[in-house]
Amino acid sequence: MPRPEVLAAVDLGSNSFHLLVGRVVDGLIYPLDSVREAVRLGAGLTSEKRIDRATQARALETLGRMGERLRGMSRQSVRVVGTNTLRVAKNAPQFLREARQALGFPIEVIAGREEARLIYLGVAHSMPPAPHRRLVIDIGGGSTEFIIGTGLEPELTESLYMGCVSYSLRFFAEGRIDKARMRSAELAARQELAAMTGEYRKLGWQEVVGSSGTMRAIEVILHENGWAQEGITREGLDRLRNQLVKHERADPDRIAGLRPGRAGVLPGGVAILDAALHELGIESLKVSEGALRHGVLYDLLGRNERRDMREATVAQFMRRYHVDEAQAERVRALALRIYDALEAGRERGTEDEADRLLLDWAARLSEIGLTIEHSQYHKHSAYMLSNADMPGFSRMEQQRLARIVLAHRGKLAKVRDEGFDGPDWQLVFTLRIAALLLRSRADLKLPPFRVAGDEGGFALDLPQAWLDENPLSAAALESETGYWKAVDSKFTLSALSEKRVALLARP
Repeated sequence: MPRPEVLAAVDLGSNSFHLLVGRVVDGLIYPLDSVREAVRLGAGLTSEKRIDRATQARALETLGRMGERLRGMSRQSVRVVGTNTLRVAKNAPQFLREARQALGFPIEVIAGREEARLIYLGVAHSMPPAPHRRLVIDIGGGSTEFIIGTGLEPELTESLYMGCVSYSLRFFAEGRIDKARMRSAELAARQELAAMTGEYRKLGWQEVVGSSGTMRAIEVILHENGWAQEGITREGLDRLRNQLVKHERADPDRIAGLRPGRAGVLPGGVAILDAALHELGIESLKVSEGALRHGVLYDLLGRNERRDMREATVAQFMRRYHVDEAQAERVRALALRIYDALEAGRERGTEDEADRLLLDWAARLSEIGLTIEHSQYHKHSAYMLSNADMPGFSRMEQQRLARIVLAHRGKLAKVRDEGFDGPDWQLVFTLRIAALLLRSRADLKLPPFRVAGDEGGFALDLPQAWLDENPLSAAALESETGYWKAVDSKFTLSALSEKRVALLARP
């Protein structure tokens, strides 16, 4: 499959939705087009943690317009990520189904630390290379990310649940600002920061960089008013803070450089940044044009050029949890062989390639739970995959990976309510059969076999002679019939005669 020359990233933030389209030239991405719309998804989050219908309608209209710009682009050339509001909203699954239909592409909700990693990647690519450590701070609509890294590699990442939208709504209702409100917002932010500042100060940095619309808006205001020559200084921020309190609101008519569209969320952003500068002892910072959407583009470029962060994470997990690499490779190879046999003759698309890759990772990570205990290890593996920080993976990918691993062993009835669909069941089948046939954990020559699958279930044909020689495996395969029946599916095991085996073994 040819590598795309044009890539697109969509960032569904709590404040704004961003679309960025870029052209790939010699490993670099040059912007071709961008769209930003202040949807204020976070402002539509009710006290019950549900996105209200009016906000959903506004978001879907925006996605429809962005979808028009993306029309004709391939699945592998577009990545769409959702951030804090979609992480916390209880009705996010329902909204995401409508959002995918409006946009025309799947949407990944990413964890806070994954958001931080991608932000750092975007900032690092937008600035000149430097040998020293950088601290990157990104104040979003619903969360704020802090990252220390060197070059293109983040070393320390954190995401805190405080953002310009959420704090403006919480502390500055109806836009009203006074000393008490500002003080309350700053204290709340400093309390959030307290748990991480020690570790960050210990690692240290030589340069501080701000990212996001809030940082750029503050930089513009400080420059327009002569409060800072470039970037953001603590002195300049103090002067802006004092002006907000003096005028009792973020007034574009009284504060030069303040855009009306930013006024409603500026107080919360100022309070968070003020707290961060004081807690981390920062006097000044630069502001970068790089942001989450740029990081998403470069991460997508890496995936298309076989430099996938997810692959690095899988390898790191295997090392961390002392996975038996020889057994993992046996299971991986056989699972992929079975998957390919099921897919033989079918037209393969991008989603099929993604499923095959997920199976590859599931096979290699299925035994990480053995570091806890052997009994029910698949449950431990699934829990770890579901809850660990896995750089490169979206939340959906982690949850799906965990579901496949949970179901690869034991009774299937325990997972019937886990949200499996057709492709998931196929991955479960292939991994179950591979793990079962390789239970001896030895390099055995497996006999010729035949597999088939459809919406009704799966079938496996094995030589009668092999079944007779391996009664333990044969009994386990017979038990599969009942397991699959419990989830309203079918598994059929058939024995092949020597004559049929000979025909099957022919090239």
